[in-house]
Amino acid sequence: MTKITYKKSRLPAEWEKHEATWIGWPHNKEDWPGKFAPIPWVYAEIVKYISREEKVRIIVESKQHKDKAGKVLKSVNINFDNVEFYNLKTNRGWTRDSGPIFVKNNTDGKNELAAVNFKFNGWAKYSNYKKDKKLPGYISKKFKLKNILPVYNKRHIVLEGGSIDVNGKGTLITTEECLMDDKVQVRNPGFAKKDYEEVFKKYLGITNVIWLGKGIAGDDTHGHVDDLCRFVNSDTMVLVQEESSKDENHPRLKENKERLDEIKLENGSKPEIISLPMPSPVIFKGQRLPASYANFYFSNYAVLVPTFNDPKDRIALGIISELVSDRPVIGIHAVDLAWGLGTIHCLTHEQPAG
Repeated sequence: MTKITYKKSRLPAEWEKHEATWIGWPHNKEDWPGKFAPIPWVYAEIVKYISREEKVRIIVESKQHKDKAGKVLKSVNINFDNVEFYNLKTNRGWTRDSGPIFVKNNTDGKNELAAVNFKFNGWAKYSNYKKDKKLPGYISKKFKLKNILPVYNKRHIVLEGGSIDVNGKGTLITTEECLMDDKVQVRNPGFAKKDYEEVFKKYLGITNVIWLGKGIAGDDTHGHVDDLCRFVNSDTMVLVQEESSKDENHPRLKENKERLDEIKLENGSKPEIISLPMPSPVIFKGQRLPASYANFYFSNYAVLVPTFNDPKDRIALGIISELVSDRPVIGIHAVDLAWGLGTIHCLTHEQPAG
């Protein structure tokens, strides 16, 4: 067992003030085969709203790539005062998973922003990730942030940002399917729950871990929680539910609801659990896509929620609007995005205000 000395680190909740949001401008057409053309325009819509009240830091491949992005952004009337470009070669643009996890460390009574550089291995599925794994180090160096390498039992820990969600007070939610499966897309072979909980405590300041079961059908990551269950404030969670008993999501989502009925927060209280609907299955070229309203993103200006040309879009937006009163809730058409096997939360990554 690795001896751990705990530090006063805290992983802020997503709704806390951001300095910026990171995104990777799309360039890998293999992520959206045969459907790449509309993707930059969806990104532009997302950048338009985020840039109203925070920086958007866009990773581009080259000057030519930057010029293409700028042309699209100009067409939708972006405020370029809040847009910054950074040149770094990447494999994909899913910065939620390849980027660093930003924490606030209490050092000598001061809160300093630090970047926890978990290992990215292409979701333990793809081989083309070598460029993406350089992103945390690049950001740390660029902004002179302390770069923390999370090591446990002499191993660099694999973890993606989309596999966890937090309330900023010490509670984290994740899934057994993603982190505990020992046969499919195995992140850290041989790890037990207690090992993850030690890592979460040391590097993210987490004192309470909630383990859900399986993620949604069609999820290429094998169980990311950001398509399943999210905090909307420190004591309220939304959990997607499927009404149709004929849908493969029905039993797995029902089982997760039963788990949440028994859990408590870091202070011993029970959270409020609100159900979010699932859209009708989104299927393209015979493949079910990970379409979920839970893949929303808190920016300083608004909560951006993926929508799917579905009657339940309005219901989901209404539920989230009732729960979030300090900023507007805006739907973003995400049917095209979902063909890349991720939507809004997957492609964004917040950098908390220092």
